[in-house]
Amino acid sequence: MVTVKIKFRPSTVKGRPGTIIYLVTCRRIVRQITTKYKVFPEEWDARQSRVMPVDAERVDAVRQIVRKMERDMKLLRSAIVELRCSGRRFTSDDVVGMFRETLVGHSFFCFMDDVINQLSRLNKLRTAETYTSTLSSFRRFRNGEDIIMDEITPELMQEYEAFLKANGMTRNTISFYNRILRAVYNRAVEKGLSEQRNPFRHVYTGIDRTVKRAIPLQVIRRLRGLDLSQKPNWDLARDMFLFSFYTRGMSFIDMAYLRKTDLCNGILSYRRRKTGQRMFIRWEKCMQEIIDKYPNSGTEYLLPILRGTENERTQYRSTQRLINNKLKQIASATGLPVNLTMYVSRHSWASIARSQHIPVSVISEGMGHDSENTTQIYLASLDNSIIDKANRMILKKL
Repeated sequence: MVTVKIKFRPSTVKGRPGTIIYLVTCRRIVRQITTKYKVFPEEWDARQSRVMPVDAERVDAVRQIVRKMERDMKLLRSAIVELRCSGRRFTSDDVVGMFRETLVGHSFFCFMDDVINQLSRLNKLRTAETYTSTLSSFRRFRNGEDIIMDEITPELMQEYEAFLKANGMTRNTISFYNRILRAVYNRAVEKGLSEQRNPFRHVYTGIDRTVKRAIPLQVIRRLRGLDLSQKPNWDLARDMFLFSFYTRGMSFIDMAYLRKTDLCNGILSYRRRKTGQRMFIRWEKCMQEIIDKYPNSGTEYLLPILRGTENERTQYRSTQRLINNKLKQIASATGLPVNLTMYVSRHSWASIARSQHIPVSVISEGMGHDSENTTQIYLASLDNSIIDKANRMILKKL
């Protein structure tokens, strides 16, 4: 015979809330589970062993505690059923232990932390950072209070969306956070930690059309012609922007980790860190001019972004901030018609390539886009020389 009772332990300090506890009894042995739920004596109905709101200002808080207590009772009953089905002799300690393990195993925060750690082990550092940022946002919304998978409901996600809106987030940022949380939730469902309840069906997970970030060829040409020799940091930022453009909009993280050994027999080859796709680019004179400008002979890296192999991620982020900051200063000082960042180079290459009537399929392949649609399957067989020809055509326009 196993029983579970809910009790209230008053505070020893007058006027302070007391604590809800659970008493698990099995074979006359009682074990106590002390919760973090705090209620005032007047909110505790001893006769019915339940919590009830009495103050209008405390209604929401008390109702939340009630929901958590109902969840705990459900988990405790499940633990007891599972132990009974095992056919072995068990104790109240076994019930309490299984309850606590279940709470941890179904914790959304713990599960998402595990996902982030796995991404880091797979060297998907940028993705791990975006997941960490999303978890931090969701933790702020929850005031640091964890939640189990079954408590991820459509109503909760609508409240989170309202929280993001109230904090000035754009629709695309809201969608970004919602899509990451949805991906984590779906992983949990796949592992059997929750039933699929589609809690994200009423929140925004689309992508709004953003302000165009590409700049035309004449602006690229103007940027290349600037004399920035008196401002080394501006000069470096401009050169890294141009190198990205020259190499079909190479992302900054891929540029950072380029090694001298990646350049061989006139071909620059590297693997995109975002998708894992292998890329091959014909080496052009304009690319070599930038390399010659920054010998960087003391390291294995091709570009002056990482200075050594220690704390690479810190170096990368620090240099990225510096370069983007200097690009904005260049744009402001020279009256360029866009808020210049490294990402603008990628947009610009694609936009200019399209204006030169280069097929979308060639552009997509040239930029290393990763897609599951049938068009991308066809693109996988595209001859790389076509892409090199397209790139050379653009560079000759400069």
